Amino acid sequence: MQIVDAALADAAHRAGEWLACRPGCTQCCHGAFAISSLDAARLRAFMATLADQEPALAQAVRDRAAEWIASNGAEFPGDCSTGTLGVSDEEQERFEEFANDAPCPALDPETGRCCVYTARPMTCRVFGPPVRNEGGGIGHCELCFQGAPTAVVVACEMQVPHDLEAELLHQIGDPRETVVAFALRS
Repeated sequence: MQIVDAALADAAHRAGEWLACRPGCTQCCHGAFAISSLDAARLRAFMATLADQEPALAQAVRDRAAEWIASNGAEFPGDCSTGTLGVSDEEQERFEEFANDAPCPALDPETGRCCVYTARPMTCRVFGPPVRNEGGGIGHCELCFQGAPTAVVVACEMQVPHDLEAELLHQIGDPRETVVAFALRS
């Protein structure tokens, strides 16, 4: 996480005002996205610590996770009892349209801030600045780099250690994916 956070800080520094991400900007905090078993483990560990340090906040996050599951669980493309996303082509296709407008249960609706920010999943950590995708293209948040020349976008690319995260996942031997709500509920 320290490597990714340092890469984000570096990319944000280079991007300056081109990077629109700020506390309270919550567009990326809506919609379901897959997280790895490693991300889920980090979230569960964080929630255990939060429950000890700020029990009311931890309970509020768990309550929002339970509400999210109650609202979206019937359509969950996987095993709702474990929170494991399905891997069939049909389940993966259903996931593309699943809960696209639902706010993340970690999002505090009053402040627009993430209640699990220090333990947020990799997807959240790399969203915003320019990041190279598997096909070699560069993508970034649609609110960022508006009007920026391609050269500026490329110069602000965040170097993401995808291989390191993949190696850690390989070491723990758990390829399953879930969504944030299921990681927060327990």
